[in-house]
Amino acid sequence: MGSRMNESGNREGVSNATRLALPSAEGPIFVLTDALMAQGCEAARHSPRRRIIFPIHRRPEARVQRMLNFMQPDTYVAPHRHPLDHAIETVQVLRGELGFLLFDESGEVVSSHRLSERESVALLDIEPNLWHGMVILAPNTVVLEIKRGPYDPTTDKEFAPWAPKEGDSGADAASAEWRKCFD
Repeated sequence: MGSRMNESGNREGVSNATRLALPSAEGPIFVLTDALMAQGCEAARHSPRRRIIFPIHRRPEARVQRMLNFMQPDTYVAPHRHPLDHAIETVQVLRGELGFLLFDESGEVVSSHRLSERESVALLDIEPNLWHGMVILAPNTVVLEIKRGPYDPTTDKEFAPWAPKEGDSGADAASAEWRKCFD
């Protein structure tokens, strides 16, 4: 059925090392349970990045990449775009709330979209080559992301040259400024 994670948010038998992602789901069927959602949110709370990915796709070379992103409000998602022609991205909020931003080439916000489990708008789908980012507006936000695979970190995304990188000193200020779009 689903993968079993321990109280630290890691699959049973896997070391408690700092991770960007949890081990992928296993088996022929994946069922998202409340317990798994709680474990993923707990893992995100303890992650230095304040977010963690749980791949639903069973193999890294899968043609359709499906992931759960467990995210906390103080995470920073650097604006980026997916430059490959096939890099369509679908994002759906399953729990919590996020602010999704689209930027122009110079970094100006051109549109903002509040996605929430409580609102009628909880899903968006974007075409390749759009500068985008997000701010997390509620604790324990869980996002389903679907993209074409296989994932290649050297070609998957291009980070915006006009925005701070993750870990840069200006990241918190940039995130606070973008959050104002949703006040």
